[in-house]
Amino acid sequence: MNENIDVSIIVPCYNQAQYLEEALQSVLQQSIENWECVIVNDGSNDNTEEVANKWLLRDSRFKYIKSENGGLSAARNSGIELAKGNFILPLDADDIIGETYLELALKQFELNTNLKIVYCKAEKFGIENGEWKLNNFTLYNLAHENMIFCSALFKRKDWKKVKGYDINMIYGWEDWEFWIAILKNGGEVKCIESVNFYYRIKTTSMTKELNEEKLNYLKKYLSIKHADFFVKQLGSFFDINNKITKITLHNEVLVKLKSKKFLLNQLCYQIFGFVIFKNQKFR
Repeated sequence: MNENIDVSIIVPCYNQAQYLEEALQSVLQQSIENWECVIVNDGSNDNTEEVANKWLLRDSRFKYIKSENGGLSAARNSGIELAKGNFILPLDADDIIGETYLELALKQFELNTNLKIVYCKAEKFGIENGEWKLNNFTLYNLAHENMIFCSALFKRKDWKKVKGYDINMIYGWEDWEFWIAILKNGGEVKCIESVNFYYRIKTTSMTKELNEEKLNYLKKYLSIKHADFFVKQLGSFFDINNKITKITLHNEVLVKLKSKKFLLNQLCYQIFGFVIFKNQKFR
């Protein structure tokens, strides 16, 4: 076995012991051997530790750490801190990866030194099955929504450069924030055409439990931290609100279009370059 570790797979687990075996089995079946897998018990109160210990005995490439519950970002950071690989692949405990994923992703990094992130096509499984259709990656699209799932390969040095996953993203979207942080100052992204990631759909999840208050917190935090990115890509970081913003602007335009003063001002501005009505009432 190659003693050099190319990829460190980080598997945070919080009360998901019932799924952990499948995730770790998908790691064990990888077509390359030079990997390690760090299982991070994020303060679980189920039998996560028991399951993890079975895998430690099964293969020495599996590692295990336990910490107090600190959330997904903190758990991933803890695992990556101990990682020895030059590349990192996060894997949630309830998802699985295809057996050629690491091999194909590493090959892409060999072919293109400008790459910062490599991911692949994905499918859903669980209570919903089929292709997971995601928008194509562009920075502009990334400014509107996240289309890169958490299990994408990236360089450990890039994680370090942006100071890891942001623990302030306490309600989710930590992947989106992390990709923005890595990519906003340059770098390329590659999506492998084959399906090598399988996303489990459950009746409950962190994303499904987002309420308006949590969403507003995440939007505000994200738009302030990466205001430079959103302004560059969208012209205004308020566009992060997507549909809400569009609806608001649409309503404002409708109101303005009903105003004779607004229409006349726009006409005069286009023809003469100035506004003739300011605070005057137009009857």
